[in-house]
Amino acid sequence: MLQKNTHTFHIPVMGLAFTIDSPIRVAQYGIDSVISIMDDDLIEKMTAFYAEKFKQPYEEISQKVEDFRAKRITNYLNLIDTVVTQKFESFKAELLETRSKLEDFMATLPSTSELKVRLEEAITSGKDNFHELQTTLNHYFKPGSIDVNIMTKLDKDNFIDHEQLPVMYNDAHAALRGFVNSTTNSSVVFSAGMNPRLFAYMESFDAFYPNENGQFQKKIILKVSDFRSAMIQGNFLAKKGLWVSEYRIESGLNCGGHAFATDGFLLGPILEEFKNKKQDLIESAYGLLSSALTAKNKTLPNTPPDLKLTVQGGVGTSEEHQFLLDHYKMDAVGWGSPFLLVPEATSVDVQTRKLLAGAEAEDLYLSNISPLGVPFNTIKGTTNDFYKNQRISSGKAGSSCPKKFLALSKEYEAEGSCSASKKYQDKKIEALDETKDAISAEAYNKAYTSITEKSCLCVGLANPSLLEFGIPIKGQNQGVVVCPGPNMAYFSKEVSLKDMMHHIYGSKNLENHEARPNMFVKELELYVTYLTNQINDTLEISAQQIKKWETFKTNLTNGISYYKALFTDATTFASFAKITADMAIFENKLQQLTYQEPAF
Repeated sequence: MLQKNTHTFHIPVMGLAFTIDSPIRVAQYGIDSVISIMDDDLIEKMTAFYAEKFKQPYEEISQKVEDFRAKRITNYLNLIDTVVTQKFESFKAELLETRSKLEDFMATLPSTSELKVRLEEAITSGKDNFHELQTTLNHYFKPGSIDVNIMTKLDKDNFIDHEQLPVMYNDAHAALRGFVNSTTNSSVVFSAGMNPRLFAYMESFDAFYPNENGQFQKKIILKVSDFRSAMIQGNFLAKKGLWVSEYRIESGLNCGGHAFATDGFLLGPILEEFKNKKQDLIESAYGLLSSALTAKNKTLPNTPPDLKLTVQGGVGTSEEHQFLLDHYKMDAVGWGSPFLLVPEATSVDVQTRKLLAGAEAEDLYLSNISPLGVPFNTIKGTTNDFYKNQRISSGKAGSSCPKKFLALSKEYEAEGSCSASKKYQDKKIEALDETKDAISAEAYNKAYTSITEKSCLCVGLANPSLLEFGIPIKGQNQGVVVCPGPNMAYFSKEVSLKDMMHHIYGSKNLENHEARPNMFVKELELYVTYLTNQINDTLEISAQQIKKWETFKTNLTNGISYYKALFTDATTFASFAKITADMAIFENKLQQLTYQEPAF
């Protein structure tokens, strides 16, 4: 079956800066990518930079302007929309003028691409090639989508002169409004779970409601980790007359950035459930949507609007990519971390890209550095670690906290504070010191580390773009935080965008992947390690904790059984023998996990 989209992959959001301008870099080739719109300060700097580069009008929006956050986001997205349109039209003209460019471009497309098939037909038709090619490009070739990401948890209350502003000025609410008011015809990707108040706010925007053909000005994408979550959130929105156009299924642990582990549910079985129950998702949501739109006197499509299923997290070979499309019937696959080594696609400073290229498996780890209190994938040796440890050593732990996007704790201040800030950590350390004589040195050091290890993600995840473009960085040195997934270990050099596309579609291998575990095996390894660490790090084991671990272990065991039935011969994966052998290793480790049950 031919794919309507130009490509069968997309570039997911990465950090605050890494994909901040990816549409400007890749959308002209038909590649979808996702921008984080949580940092309006970085966005304002990017607007100034690109307005000058592409000779577009620019007027600074300072923090003194009413609703400045939303307006900054709208301006940036409008600028990107203009630039992408210009670059796309220019690229189309190049394809028509130069046959070698057209052939090079076609070589980067998947064989299932309708665009590629129609271009091949136009070239071999024997008719007026120029006219045929022009008609084909105009009809089948579209620029990549300028999608945006909103992390639902980052919805901080905002204040002026210590007086709280209305909810519509909360961070995520303002970001949503900024997106809706832009000229882009694209999607908002919601991650990190449900925010009922934010989801309810979407009801106020006509752009999210369908026309009679089931089309939208602005679409909704939900990033989810399992089917149950998708059904709950999708139905919640459908009751409001809002349709989820895509569920973006992400591995709980084999991903970059924040990691939201499931209760031992593995990606393969999760995808199988989505494949088997996709129609249930559609029918359940459409029934609720029909009632809600009718009650609101809004247009109801005669049939359910399109619903896509995509997957991301740990994919690294063309074989895995195609398997996800063919076996699980996914509409596209997200490739994240490998694109951090593609300068044409992502914004990364030279030093950090070099660190990523040299990363081995043991350098990539699941950390506790996020102020959100959610495990966070990162890498050893970042410049952020250097500056943070320097401050800790000098007795000045914590960040100056200039942006406050993660100032979500109300423990000390009504306006919120961030657990990575010096102000917050000073109070925590002071309270800890009062208990110093009552606890062991080991317990004190462990508690001290848990306080001071938090990193300033707001600055650290934004700095790569500023460093890449030579934009001055003011304030305290924070260096760079980078958030690759474990898959980064198997990519070891900078590559061109063209070569990465060839790698994804199987016409070229960027790396020798003999030592690389299959993506499903790697996820299993991560989950067994995660459970092992949970058990080892728990000092006082309760019956409730044991019950939770047993459920986790049972779910992993069931997942392994599923894979054993799936990976039976080379029709699934050429390396199926290695996959089953590797899986047996982690099955054995899982079976050997023990813990001391509490005495009653």
